[in-house]
Amino acid sequence: MTDDQPGRDSTVEHTDDGRYVVVGGRRWRATDPSIPEKLRVELVRGLMAGRRGVKKHGDPARVVVHDAKVALGERGDPWWEPTEAGTRRRLEATIRTLLRARGTGSICPSDAARVVGGDQWRELMDTARSVAFDLRGRGMVAVTQKGQRVDGTDVRGPIRLVADSALEFVDTTE
Repeated sequence: MTDDQPGRDSTVEHTDDGRYVVVGGRRWRATDPSIPEKLRVELVRGLMAGRRGVKKHGDPARVVVHDAKVALGERGDPWWEPTEAGTRRRLEATIRTLLRARGTGSICPSDAARVVGGDQWRELMDTARSVAFDLRGRGMVAVTQKGQRVDGTDVRGPIRLVADSALEFVDTTE
């Protein structure tokens, strides 16, 4: 496999199937190559902020790194073998990471679906919205429509998500 794919560092050795990078003789799972470049950059920015947070705040910030790694496809279920549960976990991690990366900004559930679903992102929209409502139920995000918070799950039309708690170091392990 060549190293001319978007988002791929040509200075890093990849396995022939592109699923792993080889660093110092060790294999590490590669970032999902189907993530759109703009969103990949945001996720990497979130990962780097998490790493800085670990240096500054210690273990409580590790969840930020973990979320970013899951969103990038480097942890959790392999991106080339998605499962329903793994897809939901990755969507959750992606939503949290993008919200952290955007600070006071908002995201659309389609942003998370594009990260996790690649070219088939539209097929994940119902799941992405469902995950968003689950995160709202856990106090992590607020769901808005036309700038106003909305309740219920039978919301029709476009929605946006905003951070609704101290999302920075929320422990997401079960």
